Amino acid sequence: MRQMEFKMERQNLVKIGEVLPVTESKLPNSYYYTLGRAYAMSANYTTLERLKSREGKVVDIKETPKGFFVMVEFDE
Repeated sequence: MRQMEFKMERQNLVKIGEVLPVTESKLPNSYYYTLGRAYAMSANYTTLERLKSREGKVVDIKETPKGFFVMVEFDE
C-alpha cells in the first residue's frame, strides 16, 4: 500500500472511504496528481516516484491552519 497526501481548499468535498479517480499531469521535470473532479491536488513527484494506480481510497482528512489535507491509499 502507498499513501499520498492531497491539499483540499474547501471542506466536505470528499468523505473517508470514498474511492476516487486520480489524474496525472506532467510538468517539465516532475508530475502532480489531481484527485477526483479537482477536489484536491498533490505535491510534485519525480519520475521515480510516479503513481501507477489510477484510483485510490480516502483514508483520512485533516484540518490545519493551512487548509484541509486528504490522505489517499493506493494499491501499489
